[in-house]
Amino acid sequence: MTTLTTSLFDQGPPPPCPQAFNMAAHVLRLADKLADKPALEVISATGVQIWRYSELKSAILGTATGLLNAGLTPGDHVLMRLGNTVDFPIAYLAAIAVDLIPVPTSTQLTEPEVARMIATLKPAAILHDPAVPTASAPTSKTLTTQDLLEMRNLPPAEFSLGDPNRPAYVIYTSGTSGQPRAVQHAHRAIWARQMMFDGWYGLQPEDRLLHAGAFNWTFTLGTGLMDPWTIGATALIPAPDTAPAALPDLLRQHQATLFAAAPGVYRKMLDAPAPPALPTLRHGLCAGEKLSEPLRKGWNVATGTKLYEAFGMSECSTFISASPEALAPAKTLGQPQTGRRVAILADGTPAPLGTPGVIAIHRSDPGLMLGYFDAPDATSARFDGEWFLTGDLGAMDAQGHITYMGRADDMMNAGGFRVSPLEVEAALLNHPDIATLAVTDVEIKADTRVIAAFYTADHDLVEADLKAFAAARLARYKQPRLYIRLPVLPTNANGKLNRRALRADFETQTLKATP
Repeated sequence: MTTLTTSLFDQGPPPPCPQAFNMAAHVLRLADKLADKPALEVISATGVQIWRYSELKSAILGTATGLLNAGLTPGDHVLMRLGNTVDFPIAYLAAIAVDLIPVPTSTQLTEPEVARMIATLKPAAILHDPAVPTASAPTSKTLTTQDLLEMRNLPPAEFSLGDPNRPAYVIYTSGTSGQPRAVQHAHRAIWARQMMFDGWYGLQPEDRLLHAGAFNWTFTLGTGLMDPWTIGATALIPAPDTAPAALPDLLRQHQATLFAAAPGVYRKMLDAPAPPALPTLRHGLCAGEKLSEPLRKGWNVATGTKLYEAFGMSECSTFISASPEALAPAKTLGQPQTGRRVAILADGTPAPLGTPGVIAIHRSDPGLMLGYFDAPDATSARFDGEWFLTGDLGAMDAQGHITYMGRADDMMNAGGFRVSPLEVEAALLNHPDIATLAVTDVEIKADTRVIAAFYTADHDLVEADLKAFAAARLARYKQPRLYIRLPVLPTNANGKLNRRALRADFETQTLKATP
């Protein structure tokens, strides 16, 4: 085993990406060979909807033809306002197949949030499920789910092959400035994901991988769908509104061999009266927020299987992880995956071993974003020479294992989504009775963090009214769960709002109040 002398772990280089490349073609590369094999099973307690590889590819390429017939041209942005159904991945890959640029979005976004995206991206089309909120866009075509359904049987489009560095898709992440950022990714991003197959998943073609997330979550799109399809495995997705308590039965009935979910899902499954009995499960995969040691150990005791954690972000997906072949010592995230070059930086250079610093990934990584759309200054601010700065803190040991030490800024984690407190504060400060406001995430019990809003006002405000005010302006995952009135908000020596002090004071008081 390699022994490091500084906090720089070089697991590269990755295999080179083909120069004539298309992300959707890569995902579907085995579809003809595996024509009759189930690619996707949408499962519930009452039945299963099966999509075979041949059916999936036909629907994707027929939809791609339909999008072009609708007048869209390569390079156009296509905003996706679709629900938690199979329409989502079909439309997503259809757009990429013919060099349109899809923008997947959460159904939880409100009309004002969508309007800001439209103003930035100026999409040529909006793919719209009438049950999902959207905003008016006079210059955009609107294609409904019925329109998309009718496209599936059209003659198949040809995959558009080209430079792997050209834009493929855009996803939104909460920016540290308070404004969500449009993250542009290249076609090569899917090529980088093969480093997770052994470095995190232990994924094999015969696997049946159940992902607990919705179709329209990027964690599900990557780990739950595209990666299994790339290797020729079967993806299992629970039907909409499946409760965590129902997942053990679905895992067992549908013989899942791998399971992927955010830590909160595992925690809810363990809260059931009886431990889950999962005879076919090899192990679980965990990402989106930090996995605690009690939860990791509790799952192992209850099920006899291990949980393997991965660390990543919207700008680079996951690049540090544990796996069946590379176990992580307790309280660490694991190691950089093979093909990655990762450092812990202090003052711009790799820190001494064991010394805290910013987790950084080399700018040559094929999974790294192209940049923030129409925001060159914001893009350049994330780089320090050859390194992309994640904004997360960590420390590295001599074997390259990385211990996570929190955020370098005030960004929050809400159920696997990164959220800027500035964005939430900007929305709530429009309330006429709030004088000052600070938002942060707080721990209310072991493994459970929620967003809390601390405000000053001349009287206590009705919490139900505050929640309704937030619901009209913010996606559900951005909305505070707690509203707490204080006489004054804490500041540091420079007069700057001190959110960390708020969090520490709240958690200290909560601990004192716990019997």
